[in-house]
Amino acid sequence: MATYLIGDVHGCYDELIALLHKVEFTPGKDTLWLTGDLVARGPGSLDVLRYVKSLGDSVRLVLGNHDLHLLAVFAGISRNKPKDRLTPLLEAPDADELLNWLRRQPLLQIDEEKKLVMAHAGITPQWDLQTAKECARDVEAVLSSDSYPFFLDAMYGDMPNNWSPELRGLGRLRFITNAFTRMRFCFPNGQLDMYSKESPERSPCPTETVVCDSWPCR
Repeated sequence: MATYLIGDVHGCYDELIALLHKVEFTPGKDTLWLTGDLVARGPGSLDVLRYVKSLGDSVRLVLGNHDLHLLAVFAGISRNKPKDRLTPLLEAPDADELLNWLRRQPLLQIDEEKKLVMAHAGITPQWDLQTAKECARDVEAVLSSDSYPFFLDAMYGDMPNNWSPELRGLGRLRFITNAFTRMRFCFPNGQLDMYSKESPERSPCPTETVVCDSWPCR
């Protein structure tokens, strides 16, 4: 039994299948972890969703920002951009089934036995793991409810960009969503940066390499 972790698929169905064949992935025996952004950009978003859904308990995934954007397009909230190549998926006869399945997927995956935690973008250092679990559940509950279009309409935006336990309502849900699905870097005060695309060496927050002669802290 093996566990495989794969990053953003982005609609690249053929490449995903080729990679799984290379490692001899066996559903029912092995487990596949996917870090989100299953869709958009590549030509096979429809096939990716159909395949991943068919894996059942053999897959564990989290939602990414492109997955949430797809749900917003499906709900009529956001525009279907040609570059995302989502039209075959949106017009598929099983689109309702696939996208209602997608919106019920989590933002956070935890394997207690393997000590493995997975999110699409990251986890703000202002949270401990218990807080991260609770925050993920709050957004997941809204996404899986009948009021999910209301949330999707309000999720776009960068503020608030710093965590506080006092956050309430849509602002709280927006911060949680941005932390799990859009964050790229964190400033020392915990503020989220959601736009930098540079390497860590060129991050907006100055970084230094620390060398020490000791066991690492956990």
